Amino acid sequence: MKISCKQFELELKHPFSISKFTRTSTPLMLLKINYEGVTGYGEASMVPYMGESYETATAFLKQVDLSPFKAPFNFEEIIAYLDSIAVGQPAIKAAIDIALNDINGKILNQPCYQIYGADLSKMPVTSYTIGIDTPEVIREKLKDAAGFKVIKVKLGRDNDREIIETIRSMTDVPLYVDANQGWSDRIKAIDLIYWLHNQGVVLIEQPMDKTDFDGNAWLTERSPIPLLADEAVQRLADMDKLKGAYHGINVKLMKSCGMYEGHQMILKARSFGMNVLIGCMSETSCATLAAAALAPLCNWADLDGPWLTTNNPFTDPEFVDGKYVLNNQPGLGLEGVTSDLFL
Repeated sequence: MKISCKQFELELKHPFSISKFTRTSTPLMLLKINYEGVTGYGEASMVPYMGESYETATAFLKQVDLSPFKAPFNFEEIIAYLDSIAVGQPAIKAAIDIALNDINGKILNQPCYQIYGADLSKMPVTSYTIGIDTPEVIREKLKDAAGFKVIKVKLGRDNDREIIETIRSMTDVPLYVDANQGWSDRIKAIDLIYWLHNQGVVLIEQPMDKTDFDGNAWLTERSPIPLLADEAVQRLADMDKLKGAYHGINVKLMKSCGMYEGHQMILKARSFGMNVLIGCMSETSCATLAAAALAPLCNWADLDGPWLTTNNPFTDPEFVDGKYVLNNQPGLGLEGVTSDLFL
């Protein structure tokens, strides 16, 4: 198998702020893998706080030899092999996994969602994310959210209520909240959670620091809103320690090393009686289509990457009534790949 890659800077429409930092773009590594005349595409979104970069991704790819693996691929073996090369680096591993899933679907002549047993009639709506900002900028961002049935709101600083009140002055759609570990006081947090419940908030991601098991569990026991682990859960091996601390998890392919392990995490969460949100980093159509193939297996979706950026190199996914509409093409169904993209 031959791996080709391209560095790509994904530009955001607006500066994107969460509880602890702000960024205006995201470095990506776009991947193309050729296997016996079949081409698959993948993507690594290397958001800075995850610790990956062009340099680490390039060094990792130089060590990868996929020639021993034959289609249809055994993804458990492939992920174990990638983990044996280096610890961590889930985004570049996800890019390989996504590309191989694309190839797998093309060889089997099946869409990826069908291979994973997803029923498209159960596709959840996906949310549009609003980063922390001033009321004036938030109002501008909300204009870009037309057509979305849910808004996801980043909170975790000292203006949380102002942000929600600004959004509520313009729309009454349901809200998802992501605190990104921004809350530290249990009493203040539970008070805010009850207020958010009255504001139509449906779920809250990672309210307190990921290492504060007791604090998050204390909130979960008392919260009228489902609380989800995000930073606290990266890989399948992290799942067992979550029991009792959260109502659910946020699965992201850039954390789970791709579709195979993301699917395993969904199944394990269900076995625990937990709910699942499938989310994304700053991503193009490539990685978000991979996640959308698993979305019907989840309760909620936050796959807005292509609509938060200005230079998606692929065709935007079809989007109707707030939901992804997946085509029946084998593999990911990615469209708009140009011949010069990997030159």
